[in-house]
Amino acid sequence: MSRGNFGSKLGIILATAGSAVGLGNVWRFPYMTGQNGGAAFLLVYIGCILLLGIPGMLSEFIVGRHGQANAAQSYDKLSGDRPWKLIGYLGILTATIILGFYAVVAGWCLEYFFASLAGRALGDTEYATNYFVTFSGDMWRPLIWGCLFVFITHLVIIRGVRKGIERASKWLMPILMLLLIILMIASCSLPNATEGIRFFLMPDFSKVDSKVFLEALGQAFFSLSLGTAVLCTYASYFRQNTNLLGSASQIAILDTLIAILSGLIIFPAAFSVGISPDSGPSLIFITLPNVFQQAFGSVPEAAYFISIMFYALLVFAALTSTISMHEIGTAFFTEELNLPRKKAAWIVTGFASLLCIFCAWSVGAFDGIKVMGMSLMDFCDQLTANFMLPLGALLTTIFMGWFVPKQIVFDEFTNNGTKNTMFYSLFLVTVRYICPIGIVLIFLHQLGVI
Repeated sequence: MSRGNFGSKLGIILATAGSAVGLGNVWRFPYMTGQNGGAAFLLVYIGCILLLGIPGMLSEFIVGRHGQANAAQSYDKLSGDRPWKLIGYLGILTATIILGFYAVVAGWCLEYFFASLAGRALGDTEYATNYFVTFSGDMWRPLIWGCLFVFITHLVIIRGVRKGIERASKWLMPILMLLLIILMIASCSLPNATEGIRFFLMPDFSKVDSKVFLEALGQAFFSLSLGTAVLCTYASYFRQNTNLLGSASQIAILDTLIAILSGLIIFPAAFSVGISPDSGPSLIFITLPNVFQQAFGSVPEAAYFISIMFYALLVFAALTSTISMHEIGTAFFTEELNLPRKKAAWIVTGFASLLCIFCAWSVGAFDGIKVMGMSLMDFCDQLTANFMLPLGALLTTIFMGWFVPKQIVFDEFTNNGTKNTMFYSLFLVTVRYICPIGIVLIFLHQLGVI
């Protein structure tokens, strides 16, 4: 069965960056920054991206491009008789679980986008809280929106790599950037916005401690989708002349730029109206509608359009991520079971929709659905973020640094000795020693050990 590939360098950058860009950049990054000291966290985060994120990306790129297959087969081709294929299975399972519960939040974004169009999303904190509680507790609305989001993703996936994933990325990513820039300009123009800008861009190093480093490290891996087999799967569609280091660097820069633009939207607006930007999961759906209402309330039309653009931004950001997570499972079932792409995609869509339904109910209409004392949605979130993602990333770096034949690593990293040879030794040291140590620290921190 012939495999697709990306048709252009721009397609590679936008599609792979889109796989990393998502709610983690627009929502999680700002509130993590707010909780960890502002600009100091930003600088540590950028350092983690450079020191650990890019080598981690390169490790998955090498596995995927060399394997030219789904994640499980790609790891298998490099592992010989050893059971490293299990890393691929772990990544596929991780991404599919994330797709299921991620679709719930993406569905909430769709609800708020259409509510903004109808003028219903804005209001004070009490109104915003009641609106969210009523909506999320409804029997059908959250799961309908979530399953609809999975189906929209399905429509992109069945069109293949070039006509589906690459074409969608070429539309979605520029729109995403345009919305970010418009919202940033509007936010930074507000009264007292300079306080938020100063908090975000002027570091106070007295706030830096071990917790800040570990949180920044965890956010870097979360933001770049390390450990989900996304990067491995997308790299299997790279051409042989693709510069892996150059692509990883450009993707990391674009991903970080979007996170920074998001911070320049959230912090100036929040500081302008005196609201703390570290309010965690409630930030998008309870705090921000109040921020928009207060910040732009003197011009109701501005508040209306800003609200629409912000939730459109969230929808586009979520879609770029769900496309990549869906593709991992679709590629696996297509090649492992020798199925037509459409049938393979329906398997992933069906499983993700089913998980989405139960996750939506577990935090709403049937909040008595518990796993280990948590809602099913929170359990899936904790399982993937605290265990499966760091484990997949850790095993990949150990595999790349110690078990993949060094000639293969050299040939893939340098394009057979024609590119980036001076950085090869640095990459090998980083992936052998620094990355595993860093990931183990994340692992222990996520589990509450340190």
